[in-house]
Amino acid sequence: MNRKQVTPRVKARVLLLTITLGLLTIAGCAVNPVTGQRELGFISEQREVAIGQEQYSPSQQSQGGQFSVDRALTAYVQQVGNRLVAVSDRQLPYEFVVLNNSVPNAWALPGGKIAVNRGLLVELNNEAELAAVLGHEIVHAAARHGAQAMERGMLLQGALVIGAVAAQGSDYADYVVGGAQLGAQLLTQRYGREAERESDAYGIRYMVDAGYDPAAAISLQETFVRLSEGRQSNWLDGLFASHPPSQERVDNNRALVAQLRAEGRAGGELGEARFQEATAFLRETKPAYDAFDEAEKLIAEDKLEEASRKLETALSMVPNEARFHGLQADIMVYQRRYEAAVSGYDAAISRDPNYYDYYLGRGVAFARQGQRARANEDLQASIKLLPTALAMNELGTLSLANNDRVAAKEYFGMAAGAQGQLGEQSRAAYIRLDIADNPAQYISAQAYINQAGRLVARVQNTSPVPVSDVTVEFRAIVGGQLVSRSVVVPQISAGQGGELDSTIGFQAGALPAAGQFSVDVRGARVE
Repeated sequence: MNRKQVTPRVKARVLLLTITLGLLTIAGCAVNPVTGQRELGFISEQREVAIGQEQYSPSQQSQGGQFSVDRALTAYVQQVGNRLVAVSDRQLPYEFVVLNNSVPNAWALPGGKIAVNRGLLVELNNEAELAAVLGHEIVHAAARHGAQAMERGMLLQGALVIGAVAAQGSDYADYVVGGAQLGAQLLTQRYGREAERESDAYGIRYMVDAGYDPAAAISLQETFVRLSEGRQSNWLDGLFASHPPSQERVDNNRALVAQLRAEGRAGGELGEARFQEATAFLRETKPAYDAFDEAEKLIAEDKLEEASRKLETALSMVPNEARFHGLQADIMVYQRRYEAAVSGYDAAISRDPNYYDYYLGRGVAFARQGQRARANEDLQASIKLLPTALAMNELGTLSLANNDRVAAKEYFGMAAGAQGQLGEQSRAAYIRLDIADNPAQYISAQAYINQAGRLVARVQNTSPVPVSDVTVEFRAIVGGQLVSRSVVVPQISAGQGGELDSTIGFQAGALPAAGQFSVDVRGARVE
């Protein structure tokens, strides 16, 4: 091949092919512990478990935190989960939690870390239906469906990067930053049709082996299909987004249950009485959480007073719910009642000290009051639980106020990965600081000799902000001597530029060779 024909695009394709072939070479063939099929795999079980463990806590935080006001409910779900784990095909360090989230959803991370929202539990009728949900999620973990998605992401991206999961439409991925983004991507991925089929089929077998009536898996899917046809928004935002229901899944479940009965594996319990007892508090307090959800919508519509009244109603029914106190404090921040907001966050933290949002909100309130040390302490506590763009941006602003440019750049840089207005704001703040340190990354300069025989440069501000005092240094060999000259441009608007004259001239017939002149951007600042 002619070297001149090797374009950057061709080089990129060759590199992608080389890396992909390398991944295929190092990848081992493994036997799926659930299906018994041989499959490609290069994420070890140790790494798979580590990923789940690392992402479990921030994933819970990003979805509302644990339902701490009724810890007995989580203990009950863990008990049902353990009953299914005992008959599963793969032993992992399984854990089960109930999340304080009204969206009907459940999810599993690699390594057996599983969560179910209270919004789904309140829609179920008996323990067997809960077993159907948990069995399905157990199979996702046991059959390596999450790990397989990451492996596909690695191959498709052409690089061994765990964060290459192909997930779209994640609100949490837009909000969280750093390592927690992987968990957000894993939670919002949509499993393939075959993975859903496997999880239904083997989950039902786990139900039967654990002593549950498998017919509950049929009725559960029938309910899901009916709700999906009704286009209920909360279901579409939750379980249906990652586990789409279909009549095909109902028919497959019905056929499998009929086969199991033909094999003499019928019967089993529904556990309705136990389930109703375990979820009694959840069902009794549903009106309070409905009011909480309505308050969140009202806040989004900037109807703060109405939202506050809704929360007062919720608190009258469940005074110990930390989320209610926390949202009431959020309203006070929006109203710039910072001292009252701090008291509200104190009330929330006293009831649940393990949720990031209370520390984040209190940190913001302290910052607005000028209490930098206390603000920094709370914001740091929030990012330990869940690293968010808002906390990073606030910490960057505090660092600037303390004249710590290095720390400010680091925080703004982390927040810059977020989407939306906050991400744009953080990127702009980062660039404002980084231009002074690395001006040549944002201001391009190309030197050439013009028709008059003078050394000039095309200077372009490629950053999204206007820059001032741009210092451009010219160098050239003139008459056998090195000549250098600095020119300062007072201001260049974002995306603008022009020609800059060095005032260094050359005699006709004595123009320098290409390697005998250059130009560099030495300095710039942003006001």
